[in-house]
Amino acid sequence: MPFIYKGVHQDVGYRIDLLINDKVIIEVKSIENLAPVHYAQTLTYLRLSGLKLALLINFNSKLLKNSIHRIVNNL
Repeated sequence: MPFIYKGVHQDVGYRIDLLINDKVIIEVKSIENLAPVHYAQTLTYLRLSGLKLALLINFNSKLLKNSIHRIVNNL
C-alpha cells in the first residue's frame, strides 16, 4: 500500500495481507498472543487506506473463532 502525504507518493513498505473487494482489510498473524502493536498496525492500515473495517486474525490458537478481532476506523 503506498503512502501519500501532501501529494507526495512514497513506497515505504506497508503490506496489507488481504484486501477484500476494496472494503475490508484482513491482517493475518500466527503468534502466541496478540500485542497492542498488532491492533495499532491494523488501525494504521485502515487510516492510511481510508477504509472502515478490518479483521485481525491470529491462527495460533486452539479455537479460531476466539482469535478473530474486528477493528473499525471511526473516521
